[in-house]
Amino acid sequence: MKKITKILAVVLAALFVCAAFAACSAKSSDKLVMATNAEFPPYEYKEGEQIVGIDAEIAQAIADKLGMELEIVDTGFDSIIPGVQAGKYDMGMAGMTVTDERLQSVNFSTSYATGVQVIIVPENSAITSVDDITADTKIGVQVATTGCIYAEDDYGMDAVSEFNKGADAVQALLSGKIDCVIIDNEPAKAFVAANEGLKILDTEYVTEDYAICFNKNDTELMDKVNAALEELIADGTVQTIIDKYIAA
Repeated sequence: MKKITKILAVVLAALFVCAAFAACSAKSSDKLVMATNAEFPPYEYKEGEQIVGIDAEIAQAIADKLGMELEIVDTGFDSIIPGVQAGKYDMGMAGMTVTDERLQSVNFSTSYATGVQVIIVPENSAITSVDDITADTKIGVQVATTGCIYAEDDYGMDAVSEFNKGADAVQALLSGKIDCVIIDNEPAKAFVAANEGLKILDTEYVTEDYAICFNKNDTELMDKVNAALEELIADGTVQTIIDKYIAA
């Protein structure tokens, strides 16, 4: 009797483990959880409570092609890669540039868009080109972005003020606390359009490629998403989405 009870207990435990594994597998195969920072128009921003933009639409197209449900989680930009590393999110998509430093922590998909870092200054600024920026210039950036990384590398950490949002950096510029803001061209255009007295310098700061980041151990998911993304690039879907938000 005791032997039968033990066998039954083992069988039940095995069934429980299998059921739990199946549930986890079903969850991971049915839902695609994307981390973003909805402060980066037109790539991701909020309309009411909904997160919209280029990245949101491309991610939805990828999920549709894979037969998965897309869930977008809004978090701090500097929390995306740690969250992906920890398995909290399946992927990160937030106008994120591929850099050597980030490649040490995560893997990246094929690039789906090109970004340009530009410089916002007041209209009457003495800064007329990148060459006018020095280590004495007060530079505003969004924390953990490539604009932040490049500015600190080029001008030193003492010259750079980090802000949680690009909009906060722009407000600091308007109030005279900093001399310029280094940020992606598309949100820069939105900020300048929304705030009188600012302009974007004609000189580009740096050009970069945007891609989706993944946990280094989840190559299976990355390969699936990447295959879907490449199909969407090839059939023109990605470019159509980009053109919807960015005028040629």
